Amino acid sequence: MESDRLLPIHRPLPKKHVREVRFLVPVTTRLDEVRAEITAIAESSASANDLMRSMVKLLHDKMLKYNWVGFYMLEPGAQPPVLVLGAFEGAMTPHTRIPLNQGICGAAASSGQTVVVDDVSKDSRYLACSLETKSEIVVPVFAHGKVVGELDIDSHFPAAFAAQDQDFVQHCAMLLGKKLEATGA
Repeated sequence: MESDRLLPIHRPLPKKHVREVRFLVPVTTRLDEVRAEITAIAESSASANDLMRSMVKLLHDKMLKYNWVGFYMLEPGAQPPVLVLGAFEGAMTPHTRIPLNQGICGAAASSGQTVVVDDVSKDSRYLACSLETKSEIVVPVFAHGKVVGELDIDSHFPAAFAAQDQDFVQHCAMLLGKKLEATGA
C-alpha cells in the first residue's frame, strides 16, 4: 500500500500525506507566572511581614533583572517622616533609614507616585547603594488610602523596567496594601 511506505527524509511529503494540526497553547510570560505565584502567596500569607519576606525572595529569585528587591515602610509617628528598611533580598545597603525628602524612594513616598529611573547615574535623587545598579523602580504601598511604604527594586541593567514591569510591581504593592488593611497592620 502506498501510504504504508516510508518516504526518504530529504524529499518533502506529498500534500495528500500531510495534515495540518493546530494546538491551542496558552501563552504565558515569566511575569504572568510570577504574578500568579505572588497572588497565591498573598492569599495564603498569615501576615504582612510574611508576605513581604516571601514576595522579595520570589521576585529576587525569579526575575532576572530584579537584582535588589526590598520594602521600605514608613515609621509610625516619626517626625520628620522616615522610611525604614524592611524585608529585602540582595546586597546589604547602607540606606536603612531614608527621610521622605531624600532619594528616589523619598520622592515616590512623598508624591504617592511610581518612579521609574532608566539610568540612575543621570538622576540626582539617586542614593548610591551599589555601583552595579543601573536602573530602579519604586512603587508606593497604600493602605487605607495613605502611603505606608514602598517596594523598591534595583537592576544591574539599564532601562530594566518596561510598562509591563511597572504594572506588575504595582500589583505586588497593591497586594501588600490589601494585606496590611486586612490584618490591621
